Amino acid sequence: MKSLSGVSTVTEFILLSFPCSKEVQVILFMLFLVSYILTLMGNGAIVCAVKLDRRLHTPMYVLLANFSFLEICYVNTTIPSMLKNFLSETKTISFMACFFQFYFFFSMGTTETFILPLMAFDRYLAICQPLHYPVIMNNHLCMNLVALCWVTAFLCYPIPIYFITQLPFCGPNTIDHFVCDPGPLLALSCIPAPGIELSCSILSSLIIFITLFFILGSYTLVLRAVLRVPSAAGRRKAFSTCGSHLAVVSLFYGTLMIMYISPTSGNPGGIQKIVTLFYSSVTPLINPLIYSLRNKDMIAALRKVHMCTGISQSK
Repeated sequence: MKSLSGVSTVTEFILLSFPCSKEVQVILFMLFLVSYILTLMGNGAIVCAVKLDRRLHTPMYVLLANFSFLEICYVNTTIPSMLKNFLSETKTISFMACFFQFYFFFSMGTTETFILPLMAFDRYLAICQPLHYPVIMNNHLCMNLVALCWVTAFLCYPIPIYFITQLPFCGPNTIDHFVCDPGPLLALSCIPAPGIELSCSILSSLIIFITLFFILGSYTLVLRAVLRVPSAAGRRKAFSTCGSHLAVVSLFYGTLMIMYISPTSGNPGGIQKIVTLFYSSVTPLINPLIYSLRNKDMIAALRKVHMCTGISQSK
């Protein structure tokens, strides 16, 4: 902390993460390291499978590959710093690094809330408009929409974050979390900031509810169309394709709504950490399983990647 005009100003924060004994910290480090490696391997395998198998060069799988790449980026905003913290004595993060993490963590999360409705829209077109689907949703349009999701998401939070950085932080500087999150950060400000807190809550609520309603609307139309399919095999295939996506949506949005509709609504620190850990670390770990286990084309492509890897290693 440094002093300006007799007032101490915070220059770094302490991320408490999961306070426990040194032995437990080492166990947690190993657990999260294994989880991190598996997340990178699982999502990386899907990206490689879509890239290497020409049969998967369709909008549905292009979106899935982009989603898996996003998950890789998302876990890299939190897990590496968490692993470093487990082995650190000080557990400090600089003022600027904290807000950079805040920005990228929220931008990646917002990108995910934009990609998921796009995936739902793709399934709506494929099932409800099958004859027009190849014309409407081609790979060029798909990539443009993905790029729009990324750019728009990264433009959502710079202004709120800028206003938070302008608040006076004069101590204490301990964040009871493993990531720089708006709730704990606003609680550390020397002056109350109800306007900033309200604007963050409104922005998060709008992003979550608008995208969620879009997903629910798309799948309501999909469900109506599927129930009209005469063959049981056709209905099973459609439900299988959409079921995996709905599982991911339920896991992601359920935990998001607990956390960010009202970021300082009094959730205990332990609950905040567990919920944040679930949507930022656990869901990226299990998403490859959800998307691949019931998809024969993806399983075949992953086997192809495994075979190519084995051949290259044998050489």
